[in-house]
Amino acid sequence: MTHNQGRAASAQNPGVHVSMTPETMRQDGLMAVNPTGADMKAFLAVDADEPIVMLNLLRFAEGGAERYDAYIAHFRPFAEKVGATVVYFGHGADPIVAEHGQGWDAVLLVSYPSRRAFSDMVRDPGYQEGTHLRTEALVEALLQPTVPR
Repeated sequence: MTHNQGRAASAQNPGVHVSMTPETMRQDGLMAVNPTGADMKAFLAVDADEPIVMLNLLRFAEGGAERYDAYIAHFRPFAEKVGATVVYFGHGADPIVAEHGQGWDAVLLVSYPSRRAFSDMVRDPGYQEGTHLRTEALVEALLQPTVPR
C-alpha cells in the first residue's frame, strides 16, 4: 500500500486515525494543499526580500504522481521567470523513522531569490492557469519556507 492509498483509506474509514487539526484543514474538512491569501500575507510579512528554499512535502491522490509531473512541467517556466530553481525533486521511499502513514510520496525543494519572488510567481495569471494540476494531484501537502544557513 502506498502512502497516498493509506491516507485515502484513513479518510474513508472512521476507525483509522488521521491527524487533522483546524490549522491543517480546509473549510470543507479536507487537508489544505494550497496557500490562502492570509497565508501569503503572513509569509511576506517576515522579510519579503529574504532568499528562501521552499520545502514541499507531497502526498498524492490516486494517479496524482502523473498529474504532479504535469504540474512540474507547467511550473518550471514560471519559476525560472522569477529566478527560482528546482534544487531537488524525488519520490519518497519507505521512511526509516516515522509513524505508520506519516511518510511522504515526494519531496520538492525550490530555491527562490526572495519570498517576494515566490509571491510574484503564484500571483502570475499564467501560473494560476495550471495550479489545478497541483490541486488535483495532492491529498496533502506541506509547503514550508526554509532559510539557508
